Amino acid sequence: MERAFFRLLARLNRLLLPKLWDKDLTRLTKLQKAIVAWRYFVTRKAL
Repeated sequence: MERAFFRLLARLNRLLLPKLWDKDLTRLTKLQKAIVAWRYFVTRKAL
C-alpha cells in the first residue's frame, strides 16, 4: 500500500515539479534544494 502511494506520488512529481538535474546543485536556491530533496525521498520510497 505504502509503495503504491509513493509510486503514484513519484509520477505526480515527474509531471508537476521542475527537473533540476541539469543544474549545479551548489547554486540552487533553498526552495530548489527542497524540491530536489523531496523528489529524492519519494523516489527512494517508491523503489
